Amino acid sequence: MSRCAGLRIFFVIMRFIQDSFTGNSIRAYSDGEVTINDRTISQSVVITADSIRLWEPRSIDELTTQHIERLCELDPEIVIIGTGRQLSFPPPAFTAALQIRGIGVEVMAHGAACRTFNILLAEDRRVVAALIMEPSSVQEHRPWRDSGNNK
Repeated sequence: MSRCAGLRIFFVIMRFIQDSFTGNSIRAYSDGEVTINDRTISQSVVITADSIRLWEPRSIDELTTQHIERLCELDPEIVIIGTGRQLSFPPPAFTAALQIRGIGVEVMAHGAACRTFNILLAEDRRVVAALIMEPSSVQEHRPWRDSGNNK
């Protein structure tokens, strides 16, 4: 078989399918904000395939049993906790409370959490992304810069 014939067979078998999310997907993320579909959010948020809910904790240390209950109400198969730029782990009791109920838990920095959420969403998994947006002193105290347009 010639090399060209082999390539032709390969391309006939290979199919390309454009991802089509039927629900929410994370389109962009940066320090302190996330874009879900066309909506940019700059505070902690819980995302599922069909809901976007603002979330109270502003740091991993603020997680409580009430937060666990709210996540469980969403009937997830897996919960992804995004901890911001830096990976930091919640108290072991937090993840254990989810695992005891048969819910998988992954803790990741935001970039990995957002990418993983979209992949699991595309696989029609019952995934919940709980992204914690910590206030950033760099973002909150940006120095004023003269644009040169002041006279």
